[in-house]
Amino acid sequence: MSGRAQLMWDEAVTGYDFGPDHPMDPVRLALTRHLVDAFGLDKDVRVVAAKPAGESTLRLVHREDYIAAVKAASADPGAADGAYGLGTMDDPAFAGMHEVSAMIAGQSVAAAEAVWSGDALHAVNFAGGLHHAMPGSASGFCVYNDAALAIARLLELGVERVVYVDVDVHHGDGVQAAFWDDPRVLTISLHEHPRTLFPQTGWPQETGAESAEGSAVNVALPAGTGDAGWLRAFHAVVPELVADCRPQVLVTQHGADTHFEDPLAHLAVSLDAQRAVQVACHELAHEYADGKWVALGGGGYAVVEVVPRSWTHLVGIAAGREIEPEAMIPEGWRQEVFARTRQLAPARMTDGRWPVSFAGWDAGYDPADRLDQAVLATRRAVFPLRGLLP
Repeated sequence: MSGRAQLMWDEAVTGYDFGPDHPMDPVRLALTRHLVDAFGLDKDVRVVAAKPAGESTLRLVHREDYIAAVKAASADPGAADGAYGLGTMDDPAFAGMHEVSAMIAGQSVAAAEAVWSGDALHAVNFAGGLHHAMPGSASGFCVYNDAALAIARLLELGVERVVYVDVDVHHGDGVQAAFWDDPRVLTISLHEHPRTLFPQTGWPQETGAESAEGSAVNVALPAGTGDAGWLRAFHAVVPELVADCRPQVLVTQHGADTHFEDPLAHLAVSLDAQRAVQVACHELAHEYADGKWVALGGGGYAVVEVVPRSWTHLVGIAAGREIEPEAMIPEGWRQEVFARTRQLAPARMTDGRWPVSFAGWDAGYDPADRLDQAVLATRRAVFPLRGLLP
């Protein structure tokens, strides 16, 4: 095994562009890539551009008729079929949509292949993590579900146990749906409660099909949850389940939209807590999956203030050269941000909350605390199905 980290990148992924008024601005990808370079992390990873996912690969998750609909909308956006979730406010059709969506999917699939084959120990595709796309429809800014496709390729290659951890503010519904009845895949999603946020799924009682009970795990967090609660919930659920499953590969999705500055959701998590979870995922991969770790991006709509910093931390962790939270951001990058967006860029790689402290689950349960109620609901729903104590 080379042991090197791999960064999946092709400039073409910035063509995933729903238009100037859409919150998923592809500038977030370009700015992240340039911040990675500004810190010299490109010298610590192998930067690889993979081929777009072909139709046979896309069919590992997506229906043939849906792929045909995406291709048709890509060729003629005006003819997009709303029955497939295309041409909607969330997923407007645009020219070349199929090609760039397949490109993003191809990066995640190649990341999974590299990690499983031993060509890389860790692989990052921050353009990926498009976790809402369903087998037969686009949803929530997502056309092809690259996370599910990466996992499906791992299963095709013979992997018997995969854990998928999703810390995006939105429920990882598309990945859960893809493996709802597959006991080889444990999906764990921490997200804002479905009462207050799209896609209105991800209740703790969603635990997998009868043939795969306990293979879906959902922690529905109260709106307003901040650093201490978010980290408490993560550590009260994820490590014990990963230890129980002992995956051969850990796949994680790191949507940055849990942040308190994100305009589309209602959690109050800092960049420093996001970094702490990235570190925890890296450690879990080494402790239980022989270091085999595929890390993806996801949501995140504070495209200057949050996303580039969060995912640059992720790349640094995967590369084995963590960026210190107090590190100053290179001035050249900050100038580029202003030139491209007319926004002032942050000055440091922290929100000033490092190190983030939280109380572990073993510190006791407060029955009056909404966060603790949410955690206990998940543990009670899932842990007994896996032979664990709630």
